[in-house]
Amino acid sequence: MPVEKPNLEIFEKCAQFTGADDARSAGLYPYFRMICSPQDTEVMIGDKRLLMLGSNSYMGLTNDPRIKKAAIEATEKYGSGCAGSRFLNGTLDIHIKLEERLAEFVDKESALVFTTGVLTNLGTISALVGKDDHVFIDRSDHASIIDGCRLGFGKTIKYRHNDPTDLEKKIKNHGNSGGKLIVVDGVFSMEGDIAVLPEIVEVAEKYGAGVMVDDAHSIGVLGKRGNGTADHFGLTDKVDIIMGTFSKSFASIGGFVAASRKITDYLKHHARALIFSASPAPGCAAAVLAAIDIIEKEPERRDKLWHNTDKMRNGLNEMGYNTGISETPIIPVIIGDNTNVFKFWRYLHEAGIFVNPVVSPAVPPNMALLRISLMATHTDEQIDRALEIMYKGGKELQLID
Repeated sequence: MPVEKPNLEIFEKCAQFTGADDARSAGLYPYFRMICSPQDTEVMIGDKRLLMLGSNSYMGLTNDPRIKKAAIEATEKYGSGCAGSRFLNGTLDIHIKLEERLAEFVDKESALVFTTGVLTNLGTISALVGKDDHVFIDRSDHASIIDGCRLGFGKTIKYRHNDPTDLEKKIKNHGNSGGKLIVVDGVFSMEGDIAVLPEIVEVAEKYGAGVMVDDAHSIGVLGKRGNGTADHFGLTDKVDIIMGTFSKSFASIGGFVAASRKITDYLKHHARALIFSASPAPGCAAAVLAAIDIIEKEPERRDKLWHNTDKMRNGLNEMGYNTGISETPIIPVIIGDNTNVFKFWRYLHEAGIFVNPVVSPAVPPNMALLRISLMATHTDEQIDRALEIMYKGGKELQLID
């Protein structure tokens, strides 16, 4: 047995952290649930089957046989990994093919693939925002955007959520020197609303700022071909950088940015998160290529996703639940109190519904919620079953009248 070291000050915070154990003891710990089946509309946790309403697989492609076949064939051809970074020995022809396909998909000159979506934002923002620059971000932007700003040497200024008037005020007050970059989520991952991109672009043009849109939750969902927020508003030529992830509609793992060739070439040689990370596995790249083809060729998937979204949101609202300002397949059910959210989560879990609880400080105080997300492959019967269970649970726990 290893000898236990004496208590060190650096680890005191670990010893004093009891929140997770307290939640486990109360039977209210909702995290790191072990799924032992494909990420589909229904999943298995142990021997229990649950209706999955907590996945970001908006197109429902994670278990599609065509995508699995593409990943298998690429693995058989190239092996399981690349054993190096893109910068050195890790660039395969399939990576180049994927970058060309992604650029075409979002109507940009060039694209650059990273190993994860988080690394994409860390590498891109920190490389572009230098010590004399300013980056302006929405208060509800994803954590990876915030962390990318922290890694950069510029000054970060937050503006009120989806408030272009406050953005303009902040740029007027802080953006008198250096370069300016506005970074915004296309679809906000907790609220489920869409960025007011036309107004943001107007402010950017007025004050000479670049615009970067994080389309993690927009790809597949918005745009004429599922190609994101900029296309949704007809502003692709006005948005300088489009960022996306592979772990949602693209049914894989990784991330990318699409921009002018000069921007992506600069990032290739300055983004530390790219240079010092191993390349995406070839199977992951092949899966994305297959997913893009399916999304483009099967627009009915997007139609079904929006049908499912409207059905779920309308049903929840009719029961008296507060779904906030959601206008996408991300639907928050705002409960308010942290404890009530955990109790409702446990009720739903025991009734066979998988949802994700989100409590403060991840959301503002008294705004704790259950995050529901829909997939194109959910059936009407599944949504009806979920609504029935949520109605019964809301009544029993006195969450709705």
